Amino acid sequence: MFKSRIQTGLDYFEKNLPKKLKGSRLGLLVHPASVNKRLKHAINLFIKSKKFTLKALFGPQHGIFGDTQDNMIEWEGFHDQCTGLTVFSLYGKTRKPEPSMLEHIDSLVIDFQDVGSRYYTFIWTMDNCMQVCMELNKSIVILDRPNPIGGQKIEGPVLETSFASFVGQRPLPIRHGMTIGEIGRYFQDKFYPSLDLYITPIKSWKRNMWFHDTGLPWVMPSPNMPTLDTAIVYPGMCLLEGTNLSEGRGTTKPFEIFGAPFIEPDKLVRHLKLYKLSGIIFRPMYFQPTFNKYTGKVCGGAQLHVTDRERFKPFKTGVAIIKAVHDLYPDDFSWRQPPYEYETEKLPIDILAGTDKLRIDIEKGEKLDRIEEWWKEQAIEFNNKFRKPCLIYV
Repeated sequence: MFKSRIQTGLDYFEKNLPKKLKGSRLGLLVHPASVNKRLKHAINLFIKSKKFTLKALFGPQHGIFGDTQDNMIEWEGFHDQCTGLTVFSLYGKTRKPEPSMLEHIDSLVIDFQDVGSRYYTFIWTMDNCMQVCMELNKSIVILDRPNPIGGQKIEGPVLETSFASFVGQRPLPIRHGMTIGEIGRYFQDKFYPSLDLYITPIKSWKRNMWFHDTGLPWVMPSPNMPTLDTAIVYPGMCLLEGTNLSEGRGTTKPFEIFGAPFIEPDKLVRHLKLYKLSGIIFRPMYFQPTFNKYTGKVCGGAQLHVTDRERFKPFKTGVAIIKAVHDLYPDDFSWRQPPYEYETEKLPIDILAGTDKLRIDIEKGEKLDRIEEWWKEQAIEFNNKFRKPCLIYV
């Protein structure tokens, strides 16, 4: 039995059910990590409840059971034989629930384990659902969960709306330092003021907690997010998806391992040491991806070993890696071309960063610390204007 110090929204949702929802018809939007502290999935808990009726299931990217791998690998809805319910896909023919999907429910309950990075698409599925539910006068309930990489630190550019995509639909810094419930409050406050929104908060969670401090079991929210260590580096290493560098998909350490066939590991690591990055050691290595970029080819690169989580800056580290390879291997490095996450015109690196300024600065040869200055200013401004008023926990 896991000895959790906290309770997620799912752990006590039935006891804390809003009065308006008693006896109502609910839809449930979940993924594999939608489990309570005893590892019982939300679907199994909801189907047994006598306080409401579960009428439909919904799933985001990677499928309701987390069985689809990469970006833009769509899945279609189906009839779930275990529950007898219809499962609607929100990462297939549509990424927004269609009115017919919500016809027989009064409220949509969302239980997602997020990982604290703007690119992670579950919050944008939530955003789409909030928009449609407001338009159709349906309620939304968010069962809140911890931000696994803590709720204090923010880092990276704030999305410019002209670069909006399914890896960023609303202004947020890359590492946002918010729970999914707090993001829901922000969305409601700024974009969906008439939405009937309920948040079931986490009990006993503190902003300085990392996921291992909670005592909760880690369940992969998506196929390439196997551990907390993955989530810690993800706010920077996901940027590599916008380049021709392997971000480690197809290895046992996605996002912790990176490289390409043209890289000489020791040369790259020596160059990375010049940036004097905090809380991180790069170990030179070779690897051979079993799928995704460079399948079956030997790649030179490195593995990230985070030595101090509090001092480590994941976004700055990801930018440093891209800048180093760009500068060392100008004839081999390239930016990935679209399409990427349903964007067919803008470069993937630009929609990931939420701006083209990062790419332009790297191409111009700007110093890393100089590049960091402008995104630090953006993050501070966002925190003061928008983030602080929406925080639930101390």
